[in-house]
Amino acid sequence: MKRTLISALVAGCVGLASFAAAAGTVVVNGSTTVLPAMQKISETFMAKHKDIQVSLSGGGSGHGIKSLMDKTTDVAMASRDMKPAEVENVKKNGGEAVRFTVAVDAIVPIVHPNNKVKDLSMQQIRDIYAGRITNWKDVGGADARITVVSRDSSSGTFETWEELVMKGERVQQRALLQASNGAVLQTVAKNPNAIGYVGLGYITKDIKGLTISGKAASAETALSREWPLARDLYLFTNGQPKGDTKTLIDYALSPEGQVSVKEVGFVPVPAKK
Repeated sequence: MKRTLISALVAGCVGLASFAAAAGTVVVNGSTTVLPAMQKISETFMAKHKDIQVSLSGGGSGHGIKSLMDKTTDVAMASRDMKPAEVENVKKNGGEAVRFTVAVDAIVPIVHPNNKVKDLSMQQIRDIYAGRITNWKDVGGADARITVVSRDSSSGTFETWEELVMKGERVQQRALLQASNGAVLQTVAKNPNAIGYVGLGYITKDIKGLTISGKAASAETALSREWPLARDLYLFTNGQPKGDTKTLIDYALSPEGQVSVKEVGFVPVPAKK
């Protein structure tokens, strides 16, 4: 993804959040990982459906799912599945959580381009984030203290990282917590000793994606699940979507909508046979 798109997303989020869908408006809220895909999908969707507006904002997967439970958004974007307690909460309020897979993603550990480290094992990454490895020289890099950058706890990407990388261990307290993929990217791009992680669609020339035990993140390795940090990206609705919301969901999952997914660097969902 180009930096211009990231800048546009940041700017576009300001003032776009809404707490009620007006007639002809679909409110979409949640994951900053899913946001680039939905931004592109929404642009092409509104060009085709000029009578429907999409009000789009980020805030994290947890925020989007809470908004869905509170019935203040029509669609929640999430980079993780809903938790059983969240699904039950929706039911208690008379609703039903309905899930749609809109894309496949790969979480990629990233470092500054000047960092000579190119590859880490999952154990080395876990040890860095747990605080057991604190100097780059211990993994083949320069003699410099590692600055650990992580997402905050409202992020679905953070929860996926904890599940797939940390395996029940906690990210060290010294980690710099960031509210979005874009913030992680910018922090790592400015610090030669930093390590962070972002979705595949956020990889730019300003940072360097690491391989894991010799395996590189790509659309192919994410789809085949050869990449150990591959995951699905979701859209959730409260009940089966209807009206304008259904029109948007159907478009996002259509071949035309999936072209937008690919254009921003994510992996399109295979068509159902």
